[in-house]
Amino acid sequence: MVSIDGEILGKPSDRADGFRMLKKLSGRTHEVISGVSLIFGKRSVSFAQTTCVTFYEMSDSEINAYLDSGEPFDKAGAYGIQGLGGVFAERIDGDFFNVVGLPVARLKRELESLMDIS
Repeated sequence: MVSIDGEILGKPSDRADGFRMLKKLSGRTHEVISGVSLIFGKRSVSFAQTTCVTFYEMSDSEINAYLDSGEPFDKAGAYGIQGLGGVFAERIDGDFFNVVGLPVARLKRELESLMDIS
């Protein structure tokens, strides 16, 4: 999930919603939070991983061009950092893969612990 100012930004419902989300993220820092639950036999663990992403300022024409690409419409926060939306990211504090959708480094460690391997 993408969160800014206490608002959770899901997938945009339409172009206007996508524009609104990207305008809100422009020039600011937001959080991307992934929740993961693992079960192995009778043991389980759940965790949330947070990554902060700061966007450059985006002009209306940049936002509209990005919306024209079609990429934002199936992504929380109306952007895909692993695709064309990556050009908006000025800074990432935390796990890049968490922003893509799965915090793989933390997942590996949690799996090892859950399964008692290392």
